[in-house]
Order: sequence, then C-alpha cells, then structure tokens
Amino acid sequence: MTLSPSHTDTSSPNWQPQRVLLTGASGHIGRALREHLQGHYQLLRLCDITDLGEAQEGEELIQADITNLDQMRAAVQGMDAVIHLAGIPNEHRYEEIRRVNIDGTYNVLQAALEAGVRRVAFASSIHAVGYYPRELIGMDAPPRPDSYYGLSKVFGEGLGSMYHDRYGLEFVSVRINSFLPRPSEARNLATWLSPRDAAQLFRRAVDAPGVGYLVVAGISNNSNRWMKPDGWDILGYHPEDNAADYTDEVIHKKGDHNSRTEQHQGGIFTEPDYVGLAQKP
Repeated sequence: MTLSPSHTDTSSPNWQPQRVLLTGASGHIGRALREHLQGHYQLLRLCDITDLGEAQEGEELIQADITNLDQMRAAVQGMDAVIHLAGIPNEHRYEEIRRVNIDGTYNVLQAALEAGVRRVAFASSIHAVGYYPRELIGMDAPPRPDSYYGLSKVFGEGLGSMYHDRYGLEFVSVRINSFLPRPSEARNLATWLSPRDAAQLFRRAVDAPGVGYLVVAGISNNSNRWMKPDGWDILGYHPEDNAADYTDEVIHKKGDHNSRTEQHQGGIFTEPDYVGLAQKP
C-alpha cells in the first residue's frame, strides 16, 4: 500500500494524521502505545530492530535501525507523523549513546523532513534536567542533564527546535519521568507515568493542531509532581492516574536522604559512579 503524507495544515482544527510511524515499538513504552493506539489511526507503522510479532488490523511492521539513515528514509515514507521512542533507554558509554541516541535521532528527523512528515513526537526524559533539586520546575528551565543518556535527550530537544525553526517541522518533546505499570518506590510519587496516560499523552502530541515546538512533562496527574503541567492545555492532555493512590505501598521505599539519589530529580543517574548499561573500566 502506497500512501502520501497529509496535506492538511497542522494549524487547522481539521488536522488529523492518519499514518503514524512508531519507532522503538518493541520496547516497554512502545508495546503500551501499540496496544492503546490500536485502531486510532488509519495506519500505525511499527518499527524496531527486533521481532514485532504479527501485524494486527491497521498495523504495518518494518524492521529498521535508526542508526541507518537509508533504512529510516524507507520507514518514514508516506507518514504524516512520527512517534520516536527508539534508543538506548539507560546510561551507557558515550560512544554508544552518540551512535544510537544522538546520531539515530538526527537520522529520524532528517528522514522525516525529506519525506514530508508534518509532526514528530519525541521521547525525551527527566534526565535532561536530572540535576535539578526535587522541587517544582517549569518546562522553560535550562537543561541540567545528569548523564550521557540525559545529554542525548537535550540534544534531541535542541535538534527538534532547530528543525522547527529552520524547516517548519512540528516537534513535541515529552520528558518521560518514570514509565511503570504502578509506582515502585517513593520517588515515583512525583515521577510516575502510567501506561494509559503515556498513550494519551503521545496521542495528543501527534493529534493536537498547531503545536509548533513544545516541551511537556511526561507524568501522570501526580499530586506531588516536580514538573509543571506547562503545555498540557495546548495538547489537551488530561491524565487520569495519580501516584498518590499508591502512597502507602511505596512511601517507605527510599534511600539515604543525604545522597544525590534522594536530593535530585534524576535519582540514581546523578551518582558519579552510576554506569547504567555500560561496563565499568
């Protein structure tokens, strides 16, 4: 099936993308979005380097590596919008973060631009601002990345800003905090993002008309959140879940109050010896 990108102006109230590419579709968030977005778009093209199982109605499967520009050019053909989740999801060696998260994000945006894609929703992270103390911050706060991983998300946000200003590609950056089925530690009382709220947020990031360039907090309706809901009104995002409902289960699950882990938004990523997926020297 050959499809052409929508010619509807994204600022029009009639903007409704019908063909959406989802990178990183086999990851934890990707699987949740695949489930919740079932039937919402005319075509949901699922992209990953690993097996995606069987295509359901309204789905198309493609194996492609974001580190390969030509493969991404093929993956974005005919798409109206892209939800870009793919990448290394933890701290790693700089060389790997650069190859996958930094160069890979460039490949996705450049391929999207060349293909006439109108909108990209990008999975950013709390780790782009992880060295802020645990207090309320707005989306206009300058970046304070806590790791090479967090730095790659700052790069992605900056690249999206440039592609919007230079080329008019609309870009919504979702700073995902803690995507989990349910809170598992005290920190999640501020950072939890439930699967159904994640799906709603990314759907709104793709569907909302006229967003231009926007950075929003990727959290549920948590009573004790550390990020302001800047931009949620623009998207029409109304989260349904609240981590406070799990307070009794997790309030005792925290570490030393004097540690960096407990003082900063990025948690364990802010510890100098944290290596994530990388091997210690």
